[in-house]
Amino acid sequence: MNPALVTRREVVIGAAATTVLAACATGPAPADLPPIVFVHGNGDTAGLWITTVWRFESNGWPRSRLHAIDLPYPLARDDDTKPQEARSSTDEHMRFLAAEVDKVRAATGASKVVLFGNSRGGNAIRHYIANGGGADKVSHAILGGTPNHGVRVSATSGTGNEFNGAGPFLMGLNAPKGANGDEISPGPKWMTIRSDNNDKYAQPDGVWLGARGTPTGVTFEGPALKGAENVVIAGIDHRETSFGVKAFEQAYRFITGKAPATLGITPETKVTLDGKISGYGVANQQGSAPSNLPLVGATIEVYATNPATGERVRAAQPRKTIGADGAWGPLQTDANTPLEFVIAAPGYATTHIYRSPFARSSTIVNLRAERLADADKDAKSVVTLTRPRGYFGVPRDRINLDGKSPPAGIPPGVAGVSSAKLKVSDDTMRPVAGEFNGERIVGRAWPVADNQLVLLELHY
Repeated sequence: MNPALVTRREVVIGAAATTVLAACATGPAPADLPPIVFVHGNGDTAGLWITTVWRFESNGWPRSRLHAIDLPYPLARDDDTKPQEARSSTDEHMRFLAAEVDKVRAATGASKVVLFGNSRGGNAIRHYIANGGGADKVSHAILGGTPNHGVRVSATSGTGNEFNGAGPFLMGLNAPKGANGDEISPGPKWMTIRSDNNDKYAQPDGVWLGARGTPTGVTFEGPALKGAENVVIAGIDHRETSFGVKAFEQAYRFITGKAPATLGITPETKVTLDGKISGYGVANQQGSAPSNLPLVGATIEVYATNPATGERVRAAQPRKTIGADGAWGPLQTDANTPLEFVIAAPGYATTHIYRSPFARSSTIVNLRAERLADADKDAKSVVTLTRPRGYFGVPRDRINLDGKSPPAGIPPGVAGVSSAKLKVSDDTMRPVAGEFNGERIVGRAWPVADNQLVLLELHY
């Protein structure tokens, strides 16, 4: 895309604008609030929307009108035209979204929904509205970090990939429409949210595609669309275009015409949690591609933990075997108690997932069983600090893992790494703390020798 040829309405957001918007907020009545369907990105789960959903709830949005979908096979095919095990095509993605929209409309009685998609999720939204009958069923379409002009542009290789800006999929969606030559489909109101220059998939150099020094043909403006309201938020990363607080603020304003009453999350006294446990591969078979299918037969135990040591202070839920619905809950807890989720399944490591307290209830606390990498089997313990709803930026963020700041493996510059791994070589079962911009999680270093691994998963 040549930015000079794209005329559009662009809104640049900074700290001062954020403060002003928050200060002048007044919220609409719940009856006026449309259902929102959240669409996750490539390889992800509905669980990435948890804090965004909490923020909408904290501003009066009914929980029954907030629906995050789980694409069964969330990873895109290498070539959209060729079947690939445990991966989905653009048409499969679109049809799944269409069915979910119809379910939400039937459940709520609403004629139209809002669609809010991150990254690849925006591809499905655009495809559904343009080619799947969605134009009359969607009032607002919000695309966070969607590579609308590709992560690279090549007319000579990989044209079947849905992320190639020169491939038929994106070329078709971006074909000029109407008298102004807009790239958006008529019907809904459209907004894109992008970073100024910190999105790993909107970079002129191919470093994040494994091709350092090779031009991608994409600019920082790649997610913008002619005819949409294109919001630019300085410093945010690829995932923060959807899951960050500033993205929430802009999405709320776009839908309601008003700023949110609060950018915070209002805690609940009683918290009920549930979600799905999944793994990798196709139904009833293991593989390497992430899946959102239930990991039937897996077991889970949940413990309340000491926030200072990660030690178990009581069992929060008896051991449960996962059935066909994948559900691991419900679990009754509170907004002050950190938790340890322990997942065991044949072919996987015993996975210990530590989480800081959940401020509010949620049915999308989705968990994946993991496997030990061969390269990690020489360690006494492996502890990974992971940030599913964003990336780590150095020097942008304050990050600490087991006393090292920043942890090894996080390069400076563009925020493009969402996890930091610690290979413990001294004592197992000792506390290991991970911190990110004020959120702190303490877990225990479980032994690799017993096929166990540890994740410290951040909320924010």
